[in-house]
Amino acid sequence: MIYKIAVFLFFILLFSNKPILAQSRQTISFNTDWQFYKANNGTFFTEFDNGAKYIESQGQWTGLEVWEKISLPHTFNKDDMQLDRNFFEGKAVYKKKFTTVANQQNKRTFIKFEGVGSVAHIYINNNYIGEHKGGYSMFVFEITNSIKYDAENTIVVIADNKARKDVLPINQFLFPMYGGIYRPVSLITTEKTNFLVTDQASAGIYIRQKNVSSKSADLLIESKLETKEKNIQHAELILEIKDHSGKIIQTQKNPVQISPQGTTYLNQKLTVKSPHLWDGVRDPYLYSLTAKIIVNGKEMDNITEPLGIRHFELVAGKGMFLNGKQYPMYGVCRHQDEWGYGSALSFSQHKRDMEMIREMGATTLRLAHYQQSSDMYSLADSLGLLVWAEIPFVNRVSYYENDNAKQQMTELVKQNFNHPSIYIWGVHNEVYSSTPDEQVPVLSRELNDIAKTLDPDRLTVAVSGYNEINRPANLSSDVQGINHYFGWYGGEIEDLKPWAESLQRDYPEYKVMLSEYGADGNIDIGAEKVEMPKDVVTGKSFPENYQTETHIQQWAIIESHPIIVASYVWNMFEFAVPAWNRGGVNARNLKGLVTFDRKRKKDSFFWYKANWNPEPMIYLANRRDKERTEASTKIQVFSNLEAVTIRVNGKEYQAVKGVNSRHWVVENVSLNKGENTIVATGKNKNQELSDEMKWNLN
Repeated sequence: MIYKIAVFLFFILLFSNKPILAQSRQTISFNTDWQFYKANNGTFFTEFDNGAKYIESQGQWTGLEVWEKISLPHTFNKDDMQLDRNFFEGKAVYKKKFTTVANQQNKRTFIKFEGVGSVAHIYINNNYIGEHKGGYSMFVFEITNSIKYDAENTIVVIADNKARKDVLPINQFLFPMYGGIYRPVSLITTEKTNFLVTDQASAGIYIRQKNVSSKSADLLIESKLETKEKNIQHAELILEIKDHSGKIIQTQKNPVQISPQGTTYLNQKLTVKSPHLWDGVRDPYLYSLTAKIIVNGKEMDNITEPLGIRHFELVAGKGMFLNGKQYPMYGVCRHQDEWGYGSALSFSQHKRDMEMIREMGATTLRLAHYQQSSDMYSLADSLGLLVWAEIPFVNRVSYYENDNAKQQMTELVKQNFNHPSIYIWGVHNEVYSSTPDEQVPVLSRELNDIAKTLDPDRLTVAVSGYNEINRPANLSSDVQGINHYFGWYGGEIEDLKPWAESLQRDYPEYKVMLSEYGADGNIDIGAEKVEMPKDVVTGKSFPENYQTETHIQQWAIIESHPIIVASYVWNMFEFAVPAWNRGGVNARNLKGLVTFDRKRKKDSFFWYKANWNPEPMIYLANRRDKERTEASTKIQVFSNLEAVTIRVNGKEYQAVKGVNSRHWVVENVSLNKGENTIVATGKNKNQELSDEMKWNLN
């Protein structure tokens, strides 16, 4: 436990947004003292001068506007996109004044954005710096030659979240594209000789692992170097591996000549003897790897990256093997937004989400349907969750998105290459063509090739919303994901079982994951009977108990059918869907196991906790279905204890196992008229655990 806390604190310091100072590189937070202005949807921004913003709307100049003082992260949709489809979609302007010291002129300066929704245009001192398309990946611009030294500078960012055919995702239907600078920004200063900063905002070094075992592991490190000096720099590249306590355990030095023309590449190999392996949630041991450039005895640049030494193999019909041992793939999906905040979340909010995911006992996480905050991947590294990372090629196609899809796939892989938690890259989700020659299969093959060329050691996955394995758009990747909501968008809950049996019979050598499954459940709607809602698209009443029943039955099926090599509950948290009005809450997908505000956990959360988390627990289900009309009823308990006893108004019942060993049931329990007190108890060694709820019989 002490070790895990130490590792966790180390990576908080390493990847937090607070200033990180080193001899040769300085990274400072750039998140305070911003000003913001949001105009009407039709506004076209034309000029920025002396802090005044001039706009042209319908041919009329409206003059000097009023700016709002804000800090980052910030989104201009934190309220409207969570209420209904009448949300702002368009341009807004961010502005900040800053100064630089005079001696910084002899260095290089970059500005790094971790996420701007969804198209960004950057200006420094009225000079146009560049554009970035895509609201989920990081991007960097060099501003060395555009800023004034020892003087005041102005940066202006125009953020536009209007859906476009040429930028993924192309619409706002399945989830909202929040606008604004909704992730942190930093200024990076280096010497003139440095690791490449502008390689799609990647680290500038790429760590590959080969021949990994408990006896040894080969590390292949590719470094990208450049210099703005006039002459070739005769440098030394030093690699240092440190253990979790920060002690240097291995060092390697290599000479390198860094040319002022182009980029210099250097490949180095280190062999680590008897490595302490990163073993997922069982033991998320992290080293770190530091790379330094030394010229004439002086450090020019310094980068530190996480290093988790591991080997994984996904075997059809058997599942995941991490470091040669079978690893349970207990999975959930996660959207990044939260009630009242939109997507502008802090590190502490990301950390809280991850702690809930681990509390439930999840071992793997699908970060859907887009690249998420770098904090999430770093937290997964330190907590031991295996991560599925993907791009937002999702839901619909326009035939104009090819270039941007390739850009976002390249960014995803390069920016997250060194995170040991990531085991698979997702190329698309629920996009289709009718033949193998059309756009989606062709583009999917190209995206798969980008991922495998950049990173041949990880897996790739494509996802279909049809329960068919041989769809052409999905056969280009290593793994097939199937999103299917048996008993919700079609069929019955128990139809999952014959489908899994058909996989085993017809496709025993295919790697297939159940990438989404579940049902909506409104925690504020209780019901006595478990009944599927009549209309899951326009219906206004989605009682929680049907969601609970779906997960009870379907997890029992999944765990007994290893042909499903991994499964991912949709979704860990409720999230906004502005186009929807279903289940009694407008603009909300209610499939989450936790409410949108993260304050209440549904019955299904505790069902998975009982199955996945070995910590002893007991939980009475259907506690919100408290208004009863039938005197004889069933009571369910979720528990990983050896035996469970239920008392109703003091009368004792011995619970029996239901669908599996974590499901405890008592049938034909007699209720009294009025309030009934129900208590479930069980023993863990010498400790008694209990839970209580009350039902009312009318």
